[in-house]
Amino acid sequence: MTTTDTETTATRSSAWKELWSKEDWWAVWLGLGIVALAYIFYLSGSSISWIAVSPAKWSTLSQLTGQFAKNGIKYLALLVVLLILFTIVVSRIGQKPKDFIPAFTFVFVISTIVYSLGSWEQASKYTLEPPLVALGLGLLISNLIKLPRWLDAGFRVEFYIKLGIILLGATLPFTLILWAGPVAILQASIVSLATFLTIFFVGRKLGLDRRLAAVLGAGGAVCGVSASIAIAGSVRAKKEHPPVAISLVVIYAIIMIFVLPVVCRLLQLPAGIGGAWIGTSEFADAAGLAAAQSYGGLAGSHGIAGSADQAVAAYTLIKVIGRDIWIGIWAFALALISVTYWEPSETTSKVQVGQIWTRFPKFVIGFLVASILTSIIIHGNTLAEYNKVVKPALITPITALRTWAFTFSFFSIGLTTRFRELASAGSKPVIAFTVGVIVNVVLGYVLSVLVFGHYWSTIVTH
Repeated sequence: MTTTDTETTATRSSAWKELWSKEDWWAVWLGLGIVALAYIFYLSGSSISWIAVSPAKWSTLSQLTGQFAKNGIKYLALLVVLLILFTIVVSRIGQKPKDFIPAFTFVFVISTIVYSLGSWEQASKYTLEPPLVALGLGLLISNLIKLPRWLDAGFRVEFYIKLGIILLGATLPFTLILWAGPVAILQASIVSLATFLTIFFVGRKLGLDRRLAAVLGAGGAVCGVSASIAIAGSVRAKKEHPPVAISLVVIYAIIMIFVLPVVCRLLQLPAGIGGAWIGTSEFADAAGLAAAQSYGGLAGSHGIAGSADQAVAAYTLIKVIGRDIWIGIWAFALALISVTYWEPSETTSKVQVGQIWTRFPKFVIGFLVASILTSIIIHGNTLAEYNKVVKPALITPITALRTWAFTFSFFSIGLTTRFRELASAGSKPVIAFTVGVIVNVVLGYVLSVLVFGHYWSTIVTH
């Protein structure tokens, strides 16, 4: 056997081993496994909702405690199942189970409390969506309390977010994208491209590291926290880069919750148009939904054309479907750019072509496969059938598990972020992101009101 043959065999062996030893791949196997299991139960006329338990809406503490008394065994079963699955994963990637199990139990218990708070009937009014609350609570704990070091084992930020993004793909079938219409996809794509490029090039002009500029750009252009983490992994950003982007995303997301509905009302925008503008100008799914629901209610009570359902539908088409799908696109594109252009220019050594595949974020494959699988599953259903049959039996349970994964991730982000580290970043990231916000809001108004206004004002919600 020649030296070349030996090297080829070793490379193949390494590639095969990677399928079962890397966090990215385990997120793919676990995410697609959940989708497959959900499909099997769906075909049998059942659902995985028995294990994908989540708090129902409640208005009084007695209702909440009644829920836990009734479903307590389901929450315990979910914890046990996740402990088994996640422990297998962390043990395969080199972490000790005895460290992970108690740490994740702590994360799960706090996340359950947070998820329950997010199910309060007034939660949207006060922006108490589970992932955002988890992030805020984590930040408070990490900056006010000195946690024991053994808890760090449960803060698997990237694994949780990758799993959540793959499950997000299962809730965004390509069929649903087609139903959204070319206008929604076109507007979302224009906004995503323009916002990313603005933040990136302004950041570079100010002297920011290109990786930080990319993470900031993705945070503003796509899905906020999720995109920031995904892109950070794709370009091998420094540890301190994602927290900077995440903080700016959360700050502006909260600002937009209050500002956009008020401005829409002052301009007397129809509910559908207002929802579309919010969809192009918000930086987090949960915050944007709260803003769209808020404006939908204001529109109806102030004699403005349209309904609350139109505002939410327009927002969903633009933000949750149109912009969020760009997570995978940006992750792939920036990984490719980083490997082929950035890194060779920073070192004297030549980057091998194989590094493109090594560095490619594998969870993007899971995201796309999950979306395709769901598209195949719901093929032949009308939008009405999807909403009445497929969504409650198949999509809703997966969405619940996705929310759990995002809540675990956001809580872990908060617990590992220190405000003093953010302050050291200086004002340049703030300036670059703020310029992107301005472009985002202005462009969103032009597209939603002046260019595609007729489409959004007459959008059908059934």
